[in-house]
Amino acid sequence: MLTRRQFVETIGAAAGAAAVTPRVSAAQTPPRTSPQTPQGPPSTVTTPPRDFGPSAPPTTYFTDPDVIAVDPAFDGYVQANSAITRLWTGALWAEGPAWCGQGRYLVWSDIPNDRQLRWLEEDGRVTVFRQPSNNSNGNTFDFQGRQVSCEHLTHRVVRYEHDGSTTVLADAYDGKPLNSPNDVVPHRDGSYWFTDPPYGRSLYEGRPGRRELPNGVYRVDARGTVTLVASEQQVPDPNGLAFSPDYRTLYVVSTGKGPGDTGPGGKGDMFVFDVGADNTLSNAKRFADFTIDGVKCSPDGVRCDVDGNLWCPSNAGRAVGYSGVTVWTPQGKLIGRIRLPEVCGNLCFGGPKRNRLFMAASQSVYAVYVNTQGAAPA
Repeated sequence: MLTRRQFVETIGAAAGAAAVTPRVSAAQTPPRTSPQTPQGPPSTVTTPPRDFGPSAPPTTYFTDPDVIAVDPAFDGYVQANSAITRLWTGALWAEGPAWCGQGRYLVWSDIPNDRQLRWLEEDGRVTVFRQPSNNSNGNTFDFQGRQVSCEHLTHRVVRYEHDGSTTVLADAYDGKPLNSPNDVVPHRDGSYWFTDPPYGRSLYEGRPGRRELPNGVYRVDARGTVTLVASEQQVPDPNGLAFSPDYRTLYVVSTGKGPGDTGPGGKGDMFVFDVGADNTLSNAKRFADFTIDGVKCSPDGVRCDVDGNLWCPSNAGRAVGYSGVTVWTPQGKLIGRIRLPEVCGNLCFGGPKRNRLFMAASQSVYAVYVNTQGAAPA
């Protein structure tokens, strides 16, 4: 199975020569194919490949064929008359989708192209939102509607204020620069929790350089104090993270070995912690190994719905039909899957009712309505 690093490097080699314009037109889709001339990525269920774009032929309801209930418990979360749609394609590595409830738009990072992109719900238009973005990766919006981003190039977590200024929330710990903050989530107490693996210490996603800190999971409070809450011994190569709806549980994804790692690296699974009243973590355990039908479906990011289920992107490498999204109960039981024709790196809930799942998958962004709501602020 390809690791996330290997996959991204492969995509970069193939797409690196593509010209990038400073403005992106509305949703772009590959040309429609015919049975005689199949093109594009292998489909999850059909030949020729399924067209997920806005101009695709209608999907016959009752249920999208690529939304799969592994367990009957998932049936209640499926929006039967909604189809998976590709909103846009054209990234080198799409990451960190986040929904702005006030502006009713989706923002995400295209890390190697050093830009953030924005999709407007009003008319489906996609434009460059920020460029340069300092090779930003994860994004989120806090409880005040301010965007928070993780920057690989500058090794920092920043917040974009309503007046247009930028606040640096964290760029160092114990007097040493961070590695390359990857994902960030807001806490209702006003703090932000973020992961700091080494992936941005690469030429493709940031800048190579000597690391001064091990990998870690951190908390930065409203006063700017940065605290290490989980070490790399507890979570090797921490990546995506999410709180349960009641903020008593923290989930942290552990992905593969990165630049400068001296240990074996993560194994493409996820850890779960209890969060104490004093913001310390305890009772660490492995949540799941993400092996489905003998295929490793490694997560990257993670988000919870209001019932506490975990919606995790899936990187199954070249195992057709297993990349996309996997859905798990808080007890670690797989109940559902969403199949995409590309490796999915991250996702978020959005839309006015927080019931639309947006999926950043390699070069594209997909969306589908679901019968639940995201637990995070939007």
